[in-house]
Amino acid sequence: MIKNLRRRMNFHFYERLKEIKNASRLIPTRYSEGVTMTPQRPRSAGAAPVVDGLTAGLKPQSQQLYAALDLGTNSCRMLIAQPNGAQFKVVDSFSKSVQLGSGLENSGSLSRVSMNRTIQALRICSQKLAQFKIKKMRLVATEACRRARNGHELMNKIFNETGLKLEIISAEEEAQLAVLSCGPLVERETDQLLVVDIGGGSTELIWIDLVNVDASLRSQAIMHMHKGFRSGSRPNKFGAKVLDWISIPLGVATLCDLFDDVDDDAGRFALMSLMFEEKLEKFRPYHRSHKMDCFQIIGTSGTVTTVAASHLRLRRYDRNKVDGLPMSSSEIDKVIHDYLRLGRQGRQKDPLIGDERQALIMSGVAILQALLRIWPTHKLSVADRGLREGLLYSQMSADAVLMEQQI
Repeated sequence: MIKNLRRRMNFHFYERLKEIKNASRLIPTRYSEGVTMTPQRPRSAGAAPVVDGLTAGLKPQSQQLYAALDLGTNSCRMLIAQPNGAQFKVVDSFSKSVQLGSGLENSGSLSRVSMNRTIQALRICSQKLAQFKIKKMRLVATEACRRARNGHELMNKIFNETGLKLEIISAEEEAQLAVLSCGPLVERETDQLLVVDIGGGSTELIWIDLVNVDASLRSQAIMHMHKGFRSGSRPNKFGAKVLDWISIPLGVATLCDLFDDVDDDAGRFALMSLMFEEKLEKFRPYHRSHKMDCFQIIGTSGTVTTVAASHLRLRRYDRNKVDGLPMSSSEIDKVIHDYLRLGRQGRQKDPLIGDERQALIMSGVAILQALLRIWPTHKLSVADRGLREGLLYSQMSADAVLMEQQI
């Protein structure tokens, strides 16, 4: 196995792996242990989208409805919502694992089987959109379709078989929408913000400088990025400025596929984490120092929400307890150590992970571990929100149907 690994890694990369193994430390902690933070929702978390228990699944009559569909590398997910003050109310939702990117890393194309699974899921979405008579919608596809040779062929096939017109969005727009969805979680004390969106096929990182933004307006400043951003551009009207952003073509599925021939669980984890870190060197804040008290990471992904649920020892996932939860680097490290200790079989039996996700959760936390090794923090805010929410906020903001957020 070691000979096989050496063929796949360059010498420098392999030497770094040996250093970790020799130190018997799979999760290096280059930070000072911080005070464990008591889980509590930040003051700004009130702007989170809420599910109306009375109307979920029913057909509202009074307000304009909006829809957002995200076709990702692993899942097809959709939200239908209506404006509700400064936020929105979820009326109906859909989520299905389609594994669209299965085999993409090796073949460069989407398989017929995965495309058929995807179209079956989209037929359900089409029925829901018709049921609710949705006129305002954005239906998008991301990394798997961006990379696949036959991505546009799938878009045509989807339109012909379901009537849905999906668009393949750029990595920049995907990053922009991730930022927009997380705006309500930005804390008043934050002057340096890193938003991380760990997807199935890619991971987006966006570093935003808020030092010149009034503390009471920092969340609002992020919510006003729906018109787009460019790294190095002038600040928006609130003073928020994107220092840099990057889309790394490694997500939970693609990273997992690269090392699926490595049998050793801990060794695979270490390799995945180190490979991801090497991809960060062109990200300008890679060597940037920061004050931990004023630095916040917002993580949006199934990886981050699962880690939070494990930290809280939930028997069943509960979005109300997870979304907005602050975690420290040391708390996240402990959960990762627990996953490694459980091993494959233990993770399969964990009700928060299960058989289908036991391998993907390890590639996800390998990415998370690499980020925290570089940028340790006392407050990583867990965001159970992402591209769909960003699409909804963007549409509603453009139509001026949302009230300004009051901080």
